[in-house]
Amino acid sequence: MNSDGLYSEAFVWAWLPGEIRPVVAGKLTAEGGQLIFNYGKSYLARENTIALYAPELPLQSGHIPLLPGLSIPGCIRDGSPDAWGRRVIINRRLGLKDARADTAQLDELTYLLESGSDRTGALDFQRSATEYLPRTTGNVTLDELVEAAERVEEGLPLSPELDQALQHGTSIGGARPKAQIEAGDCKYIAKFSSATDLYSVVKAEFIAMRLAASVGLNVARVSLTRSLNKDVLLIERFDRIQTQAGWQRRMMVSALTLLALDEMMARYASYEELAEIVRHRFANAAATLRELFARLVFNILCGNTDDHARNHAAFWDGETLELTPAYDICPQARTGHEASQAMLIAGDNRMSKLSSCLASAANFLLSRKEAIEIVERQIGFIIEHWDSVCDEASLTETDRVFLWRRQFLNPYAFEGLEGDAARIKAMVDQIGSYK
Repeated sequence: MNSDGLYSEAFVWAWLPGEIRPVVAGKLTAEGGQLIFNYGKSYLARENTIALYAPELPLQSGHIPLLPGLSIPGCIRDGSPDAWGRRVIINRRLGLKDARADTAQLDELTYLLESGSDRTGALDFQRSATEYLPRTTGNVTLDELVEAAERVEEGLPLSPELDQALQHGTSIGGARPKAQIEAGDCKYIAKFSSATDLYSVVKAEFIAMRLAASVGLNVARVSLTRSLNKDVLLIERFDRIQTQAGWQRRMMVSALTLLALDEMMARYASYEELAEIVRHRFANAAATLRELFARLVFNILCGNTDDHARNHAAFWDGETLELTPAYDICPQARTGHEASQAMLIAGDNRMSKLSSCLASAANFLLSRKEAIEIVERQIGFIIEHWDSVCDEASLTETDRVFLWRRQFLNPYAFEGLEGDAARIKAMVDQIGSYK
């Protein structure tokens, strides 16, 4: 640590494709409010080495300049905790803190070095360049994790046992209470109910994810359980591969990194620009564009307006990019008539309307007819599977009424549909409100 008690450097360790043990890839150094990366000589000399993300950190010696507007390489920042993990670390470091604790009280290197090691993707951060010491915890119960999450939300300090139990989830992104668990041959992210929930947010996400799978989207597998009388959503991790020798990790980059934006510039992220990157850098570009368009449509149909650029990601194997399964598809509470997506759809338009999607179909290499067919198919499957998926979630009648035609199939989504798309609105108008 430096004289201020903050870290001045961190070593980046990486799991190369097919490997079960990490190797040191390089070093992050704090310089004037920025974190600068350079590859290690041993890493550059390896036969199986790959760039952590070539457009940003190409394989070369010496300090690699940051892309314009960034204070840390995006592919590195993707491995850092987001709001929830930072709250847990602040609770541990600074003691009694409530939900208003300022996450800026700690610097980025602290968050990298004090969050759990089983983070999203295939990177970890260490104080040593020669010895890898994972920050992990032993097997803990869901009850222990739920109790620890409750104490963090209330701003209460954790006991050493609960602190260790919850640390494992600090490296996972997102704002809601969560942790990581391992069961058999799978690893899961566990999302918990929050004290601030006005409705069953956990069940709403489960329903959206299951319906997304029913309409044909490639999504992470989910299941529901309960602990301490609270709902818990389990999301199977898709960035881990179990082998007889051990766990492999898959490198990932967020759409924010693909777009070369930082958190302060995230409002400029757009599906239009992401589609252009897909056309030029992704394997199976045509199929990927169709999937991306279908995800945009479904976000609007289910009321997920939290589709920001960190909620889209791609696998990176050193040469090509591949869209990961969809995740964090969660209907958001809404009060007013209008709604807007977190990412721009095309130009300066981010309005949560299907007409916005259809107007941008060409950006996804789709004809208007193909785009309309995707929309109609999704609506049909949502209507067909709604009751059975809600039954699967044991969703109450009150919550069904709350979600139907408010989050799911909200009337605003169908405004402005004209000509050959007018039948879409007529199709939904026939079903009316929840009965």
